[in-house]
Amino acid sequence: MKVEKILPFTRNLLSKAVKNGDFVVDATVGNGYDTLFLAELVGESGRVFGFDVQEQAILATQERLKQHGFLDRVSIFHTGHEILGKMIPAEYHGRITGAVFNLGYLPKSDKSIFTRPETTLAAIEQMFSIMAPEGIIVLVIYHGFPEGAVERDALLSYCQQIDQKTAHVLKYQFINQQNNPPFIIAIEKI
Repeated sequence: MKVEKILPFTRNLLSKAVKNGDFVVDATVGNGYDTLFLAELVGESGRVFGFDVQEQAILATQERLKQHGFLDRVSIFHTGHEILGKMIPAEYHGRITGAVFNLGYLPKSDKSIFTRPETTLAAIEQMFSIMAPEGIIVLVIYHGFPEGAVERDALLSYCQQIDQKTAHVLKYQFINQQNNPPFIIAIEKI
């Protein structure tokens, strides 16, 4: 397949924006796969700031990072992403080059815990305000459940209204697949 699937495309976008020594955010660490990927991209001199409300996610991410020797490159906060602007030290504001949000719920966990439009939108606004020019925010939107559909609609409405003088906004989606496959919205700061 020559057209990239959703997760490889996410990583491709982040790889183009993030380089060794950069500062990045994983707004929903989940099982730590994106956190690990970002830690590899930023190298020893960079930093990843990770957020999650679930202790299970924090522990899984810490273990994954420890197995790869990257624990020292990551600051993990056991809190919601809606306060990331307060949690990330001011010295990094204006210097964040990449961020990823995997929205929905943590696979194989409590499905009553999921991302919500009001907290996600607050996080996106804060993230955008502390991004470096040409920094990119990638939203991976899992919407195959009722609350996910509500969040999807709120995000689409919000992102369509972002001023084109401040950001390029991309939607990447397969339109012929069944069962509400995830899709991406990428926001690149101008």
